[in-house]
Amino acid sequence: MLWTSWLVLLLCWGATSGEQQADESDGTPAKARADPPRQRSPPPVEPLDFGFVPAAVYDTHAYYEPGPIGILFHMVHAFLYAIQPNPFPKDMIVKVIQQNMGGIKIEEWRKPDNVVLLLQWIYYEVGFLTCATIGITFVVLIPIIGMCFCVCRCCENCGGEMHQRQRKNADCQRGFYTASLVATSIFITLGVLIAYAANHNVTTQIKSTRRLINTNMRDLKTFANNTPAQVQYLTAQYTTAKNKVLSDLDNIGPLLGGRIHSQLEKEVVPSLDTALRMAGAMRETKEALENVSSSLEVLQEGTAKLQASLSGERASLSNTLSDPACTNGAVSHTCNTIRSTLSQLGINADFSELPDVSHALANINTVLKTDLSNIVQKGYSSFNDTPKLVHEQTKNIVSGVKGMLDKVGTEINSFSKMFPVEASLVNFTNFLNQGQKNIESYYPQVDQLDFYRWIGCVAALCMVVLVLAFNTLGLLCGACGYDKQATPTTRGCLSNTGGNLLMAGVGFSFIFAWVLMAIVTTLFVVGGNVEKLICEPLANRQLFKIIDTPFLVHPAKKNFLPGMLFQNPNIDLTLGSLYRDCHENNGLYHSLQLETMFNINSFLNRTVYNKDLAKVFESVQVDLQDIMLLEQAGRDNLMNFANSGVGEIDYEAYLAEVNKGVTLVDLLSFSTDLEAQADQLPRGALENALKGHASSIRQIHRDQVVPMLQAMSTLSQSIKQLQRMSNDLPVKVTNILSAIDAAEYLITHNASHVVKRETKGYTQSLEGYFKQYTEWVKNSLTAEVAQCKPISNIVDSMEIVACSFIVDSVNTFWFGLGGCCILLIPSIIFSVKLAKYYRRMDTEDVFEE
Repeated sequence: MLWTSWLVLLLCWGATSGEQQADESDGTPAKARADPPRQRSPPPVEPLDFGFVPAAVYDTHAYYEPGPIGILFHMVHAFLYAIQPNPFPKDMIVKVIQQNMGGIKIEEWRKPDNVVLLLQWIYYEVGFLTCATIGITFVVLIPIIGMCFCVCRCCENCGGEMHQRQRKNADCQRGFYTASLVATSIFITLGVLIAYAANHNVTTQIKSTRRLINTNMRDLKTFANNTPAQVQYLTAQYTTAKNKVLSDLDNIGPLLGGRIHSQLEKEVVPSLDTALRMAGAMRETKEALENVSSSLEVLQEGTAKLQASLSGERASLSNTLSDPACTNGAVSHTCNTIRSTLSQLGINADFSELPDVSHALANINTVLKTDLSNIVQKGYSSFNDTPKLVHEQTKNIVSGVKGMLDKVGTEINSFSKMFPVEASLVNFTNFLNQGQKNIESYYPQVDQLDFYRWIGCVAALCMVVLVLAFNTLGLLCGACGYDKQATPTTRGCLSNTGGNLLMAGVGFSFIFAWVLMAIVTTLFVVGGNVEKLICEPLANRQLFKIIDTPFLVHPAKKNFLPGMLFQNPNIDLTLGSLYRDCHENNGLYHSLQLETMFNINSFLNRTVYNKDLAKVFESVQVDLQDIMLLEQAGRDNLMNFANSGVGEIDYEAYLAEVNKGVTLVDLLSFSTDLEAQADQLPRGALENALKGHASSIRQIHRDQVVPMLQAMSTLSQSIKQLQRMSNDLPVKVTNILSAIDAAEYLITHNASHVVKRETKGYTQSLEGYFKQYTEWVKNSLTAEVAQCKPISNIVDSMEIVACSFIVDSVNTFWFGLGGCCILLIPSIIFSVKLAKYYRRMDTEDVFEE
């Protein structure tokens, strides 16, 4: 685990437990750090793009697919499961380790607890013990049986007598023994092929082991070389957050001032808008007064002229009706009727008595000499200069904050350079290179040992092949040389040779079978238990649970791994969690829980956004007392407008005269009626005179009444407009001034809470950039920096090499060889029986007729 310690050193930059204690002493309780409840949601913080941490590309693919030989592996696994179906005895192993921590003593096994554990272990191993007992019995009995069989045959017993009794079913028996021996030999051959394939697979996979070693070493170097660059990238990205903060500080006017402006404009802008509308009302009032004055002058002059014209026309028409022709009885009625309407030719409205508006107009002209719109626009401009005012008043604070940020960046960079990362990297790389050289130096020895192993396994298989060769040659010679017509004593040489070869195979079977079974039994006990107690638990990670059992190594040390790495066994770090995190390619900082040694978040919070920086932001103050919404001249102008006399005009008198008609009767209707009555008279001078008067009346209407009607319409509209604008004019002006006073009071006296609130929101947005950076660093350390996939790859590679390459192949080897050993027993029986039919006998049965 030395290399792991180097990795910890490399990532932590040499952090010590003293730094951790300092960090804890500087930290504040969580409750004290908690922010008070916010009355208003903070403005959204713009997300920052920190880019991607340089990723390490690892070459090792810790996955093994055995191919066709995997079928044999599955057969062996099924056989082992049939022998040992019990689950992995985790609790029993833990108890054995804990109760024998000081060493195994014979007298300790007499204790009841140990006796129970022993019985449990025997029950768990009952399948292996049974098979091992059978194997040992085979090893012991086969030489004894072989020796007894040999002695027995030497005494011409056990088939040793060279005499064969004649039986009617001899051919049937010979065929049965031949077929059985052929089948047995075929199965033995399959067993030999299985064992040879397993033996050859070990040699083949040992070569693949070198590739796994090389890729794992290369991944560790990549891990070591890439980690400092990743850490450097993390520290360099502080510049991203710092530049964003600096950008916001440079734009503190639009950002902070704009927020303050937007909050105050709800009260300020409406008051200025009403003042600006009042300035427009002044100009409209002047236009209306001018219209009233001009219209009144036109109407007064027109009334006098119209009065004179109508009086002259009435007198002329009266003289015309005094004509003697009107005394005629038929005409007199019409003349009398016309004479009765002469009184209607007169004016109705009298504008001469209406009051003059020149005094009010003069006052309005005096008021308009002051440009109220320009004064109000100055108020707008003064209020809109809030961002500029904020920028001017915070110059010193902004420059101070910039200096502090540069200092923080320098501290972070100097901290990363404080530790001998390069020297540690060189040492670790040299350690890996030296380790790889040491491993590669053993390659020739490994190849030599593997060659000897391969020779030994082939030699063991050759023993079986020798038996198979005798069986095969015996079957061929016996079958080819057998003659049905020959008697047992007259059998040919070839047939006799076949029988002798079969008996030679029997002899070699007795000689080799017990040796092979001893090999099989030994490999079975070792390989089977390694598979069940190591490989299978390692594959399903049950083995980690044993190692991670609390207080397994020492009663006072809770966890084994952190006690070995950090001398702190109370850290909740287990081998299983480390493997799981590394298998998911998480960062080593998270996987080894290095925050218990060096809390990077506390360091960043203490350094990136420190108390001094927070105090500087809290000291931001903005004074808005210099803002003036309405100058005194504007106020006086409004008051003068209210007192201009516009409200004192007798609008009712004006409206009363305007609502009257210009004349008592419509002159057009009067002239039309006059022409109609003239048409009733006989043709003559009287008729023509009356029609002439009708035409004159029309001319009076067209030249005098129509202009007066237009002037009356203008006067009516202007009077109504003035009446509407002057209604409660002093009250309106007072309300405008009160609203402006209230807005100015808000700015000068009550805006401090708005400034504080918006300043807090602004500083929270700046703090949010640092929080994004610290959160990004935390997430990057968890998932992207120093990704420890090589550690899990080493464990997986060890599992592949030890279990898939070696143990599975060894188990398959004894599986095939064991089958051959078992099948040698029926091979011996069938060979002995069949040899009787091929060998030349010394005597035979003779039947006399």
